[in-house]
Amino acid sequence: MERLDQQSRMESREPLGNFASVEVSRFFVERPGGIRLEVYAQGRGDLLVMLPSLGRGAVDLEAIATPLAAAGFRVLRPEPRGNGASVGPLEGKTLHDWAADIAAVVESQNAGPAFIVGHAHGNWIARTLASDRPDLVRALLLLAGSAGKVPADHSGVPISDEMRAVIERCGDTSLSDAVRLQSLQQVFFAPGNDARAWLDGWNTRLLTLQTQAQKRTPVDDFFAGGRAPILNLQAEHDVIAPQRFARVLSDALGERVTNVTIRNAAHALLPEQPQAVVAALLDYLARFR
Repeated sequence: MERLDQQSRMESREPLGNFASVEVSRFFVERPGGIRLEVYAQGRGDLLVMLPSLGRGAVDLEAIATPLAAAGFRVLRPEPRGNGASVGPLEGKTLHDWAADIAAVVESQNAGPAFIVGHAHGNWIARTLASDRPDLVRALLLLAGSAGKVPADHSGVPISDEMRAVIERCGDTSLSDAVRLQSLQQVFFAPGNDARAWLDGWNTRLLTLQTQAQKRTPVDDFFAGGRAPILNLQAEHDVIAPQRFARVLSDALGERVTNVTIRNAAHALLPEQPQAVVAALLDYLARFR
């Protein structure tokens, strides 16, 4: 297992505290069909696996992974297939394929079921995993996640074509920074928060192929998230997973779902309110200890 320099990877981020003792290591999980998954690991304790947003990678989750590891969890951050050093077929896939990758990561630890944290698009993969392999999921912790459905009495769609177009502009690195910054502020960041935090870190090809995988996967395949308990962590100013749809999961799934709102944040959430996110996750996780 390869050790990494945590301090050098955190230099550009505002620290949440002094966690210099939480070492980051890296390992790989091999799957049939030429699939090789790069995984960052920190800490010891109950297994917690974190999945990033659409077209983005594991580094987005580092600022919250470190304090969670310091709190006594074994935190894994797999790079999505097609990002970083994670490789494998990408064309013609569904969310089930990316979920199977995460299943292999969980199984590699021989540590029983895991807590699965899914940010934005990662919440759909997390729920697909819990639906396909309920034996591997102890609980789902969903960060700024669209439920994938709207209330039965609503005529709209959860994410409109217009909204998707703006999201795609955010990750289109062929566009100017000015255009992308305007798009980021429109859909990912709350008023007054600095959207420049997400100018970097995009994988345009991965964004396109993950979006296609979403569209190929029926919502009912993953909506219920198996039988796992669910923390539904919403952002106050989220326009992609807006507050008016915040109770879709709890209305459908009942007491399995706990709804929490993070103030002064939108869909990006993690670079906006990392301390509040960590506090909410630890508060929820405490009930399992």
